[in-house]
Amino acid sequence: MNRKDLQSNIAVRHMYNVAIGANATVNSKIIDRKGYAGVEITFNYGAVTTTGTNVVAVVKEGDTTGAMTSVADSNLLGTEALASLLATTPRTSGVAQNVGKRIGYIGNKRYVQVSLVKTGTTSVGVASVQAILFNPESAPVTNP
Repeated sequence: MNRKDLQSNIAVRHMYNVAIGANATVNSKIIDRKGYAGVEITFNYGAVTTTGTNVVAVVKEGDTTGAMTSVADSNLLGTEALASLLATTPRTSGVAQNVGKRIGYIGNKRYVQVSLVKTGTTSVGVASVQAILFNPESAPVTNP
């Protein structure tokens, strides 16, 4: 078994794909990371068409799915601010539109979730979030 390839050592879980309305909070699916050492969470944001629109990512953890709390900064690789979409001007064209971001979770809790808190007057368009679970206890990981 070749354990040096990435394909055999990760699992991808879809957390959500949603249009975020004005002044809204959306919560992702809760990911069970049992059997994996960590999670890399990727964010893909659509174009922002209004000035002053912000989407703040909040990573949560829990020992049970009913008790999710915000993750301490020491259990994150990167920051929630860097994973967020903080827009002071519209982003409808050029390099600032449709951006991808990421944050890593290295804590010890079994369950992980993301909330996106949006403030502003109109929707952001679509936000998509995926979890990439890595360093499995048993490899190769099957591709669903």
